[in-house]
Order: sequence, then structure tokens, then C-alpha cells
Amino acid sequence: MKQCSIDAIYHGEERYSKLSLAYTTEEEHQNIENALKEARKGVELQPQVYTTPVSNGKKVIVIEFHDDYDRNAGAVFDKMLGILDIKCCE
Repeated sequence: MKQCSIDAIYHGEERYSKLSLAYTTEEEHQNIENALKEARKGVELQPQVYTTPVSNGKKVIVIEFHDDYDRNAGAVFDKMLGILDIKCCE
């Protein structure tokens, strides 16, 4: 996958995890969607996903897992970051 300029921020609490990915291009958006689809294979828990505009022409896609008793979200997020080749997440 091509290098991109996606910024990642993670937030988690007990049974709740959220990954926010800020992107600029439609190609980056599609890469994020494809990475989520690939990373979720075999995970039954459904995330809530929404997109919102932010500053400087960027948009952010937010992926939230609620009631994650088995803590599957962490593995999904780690796999996504690997697929997207994101090395740093705040």
C-alpha cells in the first residue's frame, strides 16, 4: 500500500476503544475503509463508524467499539495501523 499522510489518535477506556484517522484524499479514505474491512475479519463485534470534516481540508473517520468485553478492538486497530503503515499513534 502506498505511503499516506494519515494522522492517528487512539482513546480507550474499559470496554470502549476509539481510533480517529485524519486523512486528506479520497484514496486515503478508501485505504482506511479497506484496512478496516480486512482487520475486522473474524471479529463479530460491530464498530460504530462515522466521518466528519476537520481543519485544513482534512476529514476524520472515527471507529468506536462499545461493550468490547473481549478487547478485540485493540487487535483490530493494531492490524489496521499495520496495513496502513502508520508507525505513530497519539
